[in-house]
Amino acid sequence: MHPMLKPALRRAWRGGDTVQFGVTPAHAVKVGPMDIATGCFMELLDGTRGMALLREEARAMDLSERHVDTLVLRLMDAGLVDDVRAGGPQADALRERADVLERHRPDLASLSVVHSEPGGGARRLAARRAMRVQVRGAGRVGATVAAVLSGAGVGRVEVLDGGCAEPGDVAPGGLPASAVGERRDVAARQLVRRATPGPGPRAPGAGGAGPGAREPGLSLIVVAPRDGFGGYVPDPGTAEPWVASGTPHLYAGVLEATGFVGPLVLPGGTACASCLHLNRRDRDPQWPRMLAQWQSGRRRAVQACDLGLATAVAGLAAAHALSFLDGELPASTGARWEAALPLLDWRSQRIGAHLDCPCGAAGQTEGVRASAAGTAHDTMAG
Repeated sequence: MHPMLKPALRRAWRGGDTVQFGVTPAHAVKVGPMDIATGCFMELLDGTRGMALLREEARAMDLSERHVDTLVLRLMDAGLVDDVRAGGPQADALRERADVLERHRPDLASLSVVHSEPGGGARRLAARRAMRVQVRGAGRVGATVAAVLSGAGVGRVEVLDGGCAEPGDVAPGGLPASAVGERRDVAARQLVRRATPGPGPRAPGAGGAGPGAREPGLSLIVVAPRDGFGGYVPDPGTAEPWVASGTPHLYAGVLEATGFVGPLVLPGGTACASCLHLNRRDRDPQWPRMLAQWQSGRRRAVQACDLGLATAVAGLAAAHALSFLDGELPASTGARWEAALPLLDWRSQRIGAHLDCPCGAAGQTEGVRASAAGTAHDTMAG
């Protein structure tokens, strides 16, 4: 082991015998009591020395080996120590790609703060390279989400959309102005390729992949259609094969100057698009009538999609997606986050699984069903 104090956490002495690691309440840790000699020794925990050398240098500072071992274990238990050689074979392979790793230094620092075990950040960053994510939509939100996911190390990012890019699709971080007139899917592939730090895993059938190589399964689908209505009021029929195959999917977009992220649907575990529809129908008897009009009406107006709001939604959606891919359940799991212009007050609404929905999530979570009087549970959203 080559222990290193996590460099992303700033250190400061609180009085004479306590050290605080980190500034923000979410990750700050206080360690004490601690004397000056031990504080000086901690400066040696920079990842360049193994435990044997650390014990040797500690003796020169009149610190016992037991003291060193106890200190390191104590700091590890507090989630303050990383191991520059840990993380497994995939992390070792990533470290050999110096050009890629340099691009990912900030991501690695963040992951090391979030995941306390030594090597946890490197392990998760390396694991992203084997994942496959599909983004449905190449507008201001979808294209930016795809670029962020690719830039964050996701090995395979596919973007599905039709038609040709229009001036209104252009966004910083998304499709460039030069893409106007090109097919959206082609322009999005080029965007993803430019964003990726080095070559990703070879696609099946590509040179070196072997003729029998299988397409990896989808780790996640991000649904971010250019018309935000399709993400805010998702079609249960479109989502049915994802639910049937157990494919997680996350909705995001902008509709009528309102940005939204979620729900993240874990098939069989959290509410799905059909649950959303059934919940809304129970709450508002006129919902099916209005929905039919919205879906059949011909749209002539330009979509309301503020660039700043779209960028914020894309960033939040990508962050939630990465959190999920790294093994966590972000706050969009079974919930939708919304913020409307001009105040941009982000709020969350829980979405309950509906007892009448065939997705089966109501057996795992609190189900929602209208009473005989036609009322609905308040956890319904959308």
